[in-house]
Amino acid sequence: MKQRIRTHKELEVYQMAFAAAMKIFELSKSFPKEEKYSLTDQIRRASRSVCTNISEAFRKRRYPAAFVSKLSDAEAEAAETQVWLEFAVKCEYMTKEIGDELDKTYDHILGKIVNMINHPEDWTL
Repeated sequence: MKQRIRTHKELEVYQMAFAAAMKIFELSKSFPKEEKYSLTDQIRRASRSVCTNISEAFRKRRYPAAFVSKLSDAEAEAAETQVWLEFAVKCEYMTKEIGDELDKTYDHILGKIVNMINHPEDWTL
């Protein structure tokens, strides 16, 4: 933690995840009605959960094991989001280009999360 970060909202990984979740929310508004309680709900839930788990991890940084545990949850939710994006593209609910762009964004998010998991001493109190 090179600069003093006071809130999870200042974390670049949180900002990236939040922006991606909002983009998914906007895109998913055009998904078919029959997907409302399936793909639409799941992709929104998973993408938002990345943000909430990062936030929870930040608040648990006094306890390295709890910090890493919540980041592991964020990592899993980011990977789940990638699967839902793949379904959205294959079902032709979003273009391949947009799906690929979001998939790459989640690869970056995953990389940042894994780096935090591998080096908790840089982040914990």
